[in-house]
Amino acid sequence: MRRAAVTAAAAVVVLAGGCGGNGSSSSSTPQAGSSPSPSTSASSPATRCVPGRLTPEQTEGPFFKAGSPERERVDQGATGQALVLEGRVFSARCRPVARARMEFWQADGRGSYDNAGYRLRGHEFTDAQGRYRLTTVYPGLYTGRTRHIHVKVEPPGGRALTTQLYFPGESRNTSDGIFTPATLVSLTRSRPAWTATFDFVVAT
Repeated sequence: MRRAAVTAAAAVVVLAGGCGGNGSSSSSTPQAGSSPSPSTSASSPATRCVPGRLTPEQTEGPFFKAGSPERERVDQGATGQALVLEGRVFSARCRPVARARMEFWQADGRGSYDNAGYRLRGHEFTDAQGRYRLTTVYPGLYTGRTRHIHVKVEPPGGRALTTQLYFPGESRNTSDGIFTPATLVSLTRSRPAWTATFDFVVAT
C-alpha cells in the first residue's frame, strides 16, 4: 500500500512538471517593468484589408503645404509624446502596393502646425511589401478638432487618396464633425514611444 501511494505521488509530480515545462520562459504575460510588444498588441496588418473596401477620403484641410522633405522621421524639435505610426498600403484586391508615396502633416503636441517650415511634415515611399513607418509625436488638440494626422497616399500610376487618421478613446471624437471611425488607428501606449498602426486600401 505504501509503495503504491509513493508511486502515485511521484506520478503527480512528474505530470505537474510536464505541464509546467519551460512555461516561465515561454509565457506571454509581460514581466514587471517590461513594455508590451506592438506586434503582439495589435492585429496583423494583413488581416485588415477587405477586398473592394477602400479607405475613405477626408478633407485636406487648410494646413497642407507642398514641397515636404523625403524622410521617415518628422519629429525633430517637435513638442509631444513620441509616436511611431506604421502599417501597409494595399490595393483593392488586398495586394501590397510598393513605392506608394506617403505624405504626412500634423499639429504638434500643443496643437500647433508649423506653417513657416516643415516640422512634422514629410513624405516617404512604401517598400516592396507595401510597408511604411513614420516617427512623429502624438498630435495635440486645437479648437474644433479632435486629434488627427493628415495623410496623402499616392500609388504608382493611381489616384491619390487624401484622408485623416484618428485615435481611439479621445473624448472629442464624438463632437468632431469630420471624424470617422473608419480611419481609427490601433494604438499601443508603450515606452518610450507609443505605437499606432493603420493599413490603407487604395485604388490602383
